[in-house]
Amino acid sequence: MADPGVDKWRIEPKTRRADGDAELFARIKDSDLRAFEQLYRGYHPRLTRFLGNLVRQPQVVEEVLNDTMMVVWDKPDSFRGASRISTWIFGIAYRKAINRLRKLDEPIDDSVCQDQVDARAGPDQQLADGRIAGVLGAAVDRLSADHRAVIDLTYFHEMNYREIAEIMHCPIDTVKTRMFHARRKLKRALAGDFSDWV
Repeated sequence: MADPGVDKWRIEPKTRRADGDAELFARIKDSDLRAFEQLYRGYHPRLTRFLGNLVRQPQVVEEVLNDTMMVVWDKPDSFRGASRISTWIFGIAYRKAINRLRKLDEPIDDSVCQDQVDARAGPDQQLADGRIAGVLGAAVDRLSADHRAVIDLTYFHEMNYREIAEIMHCPIDTVKTRMFHARRKLKRALAGDFSDWV
């Protein structure tokens, strides 16, 4: 039986999502505000999660997300069709987040990562899930922004290395290297009981 906690992270199949994105995007090019609102609502949770893992500050997440979507609305013709629309949007978000991180003078808030506990589980399972989420969250917090981005895009947005390379504007081998180092750092951080996770 599948873990019910995993289903809440399940992402809609790429082909169905890509077809819907293409239809909405064509309407956005014609200045259809309803299509933009629908695309915004569809991307809001995905970008919030991605940017939250990248910048670690809720107020900055919203600013970067809105800046990203304004590019989609203001400059839809800058999408050349060489990749999927989602890859283009995540690429804009990644670059805006990295630029924002470079400008930040205040310390980064590490409390953004919150425990995800399945309400249907018993108290023992909730406690165990909370501990695991806390340990994993703390380990991910210690990764660099680039390493967090690679982990997030791979495992939570189900993107392949080619797509991640397009988003991050780097060679595929760089993405592979970042993933290797991120996994190695996580394995070290999760040593002991949790070493089998990675």
